[in-house]
Amino acid sequence: MTKQEYTNFYYPFALASEKITGISAVAQLAQGALESAWGKVAPGNMLFGVKDTDGVNGNEQLITTTEYSKSANAKFPNIITVTPVMRNGQKWFKYKIKDYFRKYPTPKESFVDHANFFIRNKRYAKAMTVKSDPYQFIDEIAKAGYATDPSYATTLKSIAKSIEKLIPKS
Repeated sequence: MTKQEYTNFYYPFALASEKITGISAVAQLAQGALESAWGKVAPGNMLFGVKDTDGVNGNEQLITTTEYSKSANAKFPNIITVTPVMRNGQKWFKYKIKDYFRKYPTPKESFVDHANFFIRNKRYAKAMTVKSDPYQFIDEIAKAGYATDPSYATTLKSIAKSIEKLIPKS
């Protein structure tokens, strides 16, 4: 799937979610693009990398992923490797792990659950106050700890700029 194909295919789902929740379609598309490698890695329609905390109710899948921590002794379900790295001028530990992620019958359900995730979780309350601005929303979800990568907001905002150029013109 090319970046243009990803944007063309998923934009209607992101726009529908934006109309319901107010969360920027561009921000949602950017997150999905980053988390799924532009739709190339989305098993179970898992576009957003939302973890499933219990791993027992049947709507989850165990997937290999990368996480970052400042601790050499971070806890994850199944650690494969730990490598010290420098990120933003600071020492971090890059973990290759297996963890449980949600899966969905359709892309639409993935977008709806993604939006509801931010609405339900109080730690994203500040992000919800700027939900219509993709760049402020991205900054706030990163500050609230959505991802462990310390470069998450910078990377995501770069993707959002690309997506804005790819959105089909009406």
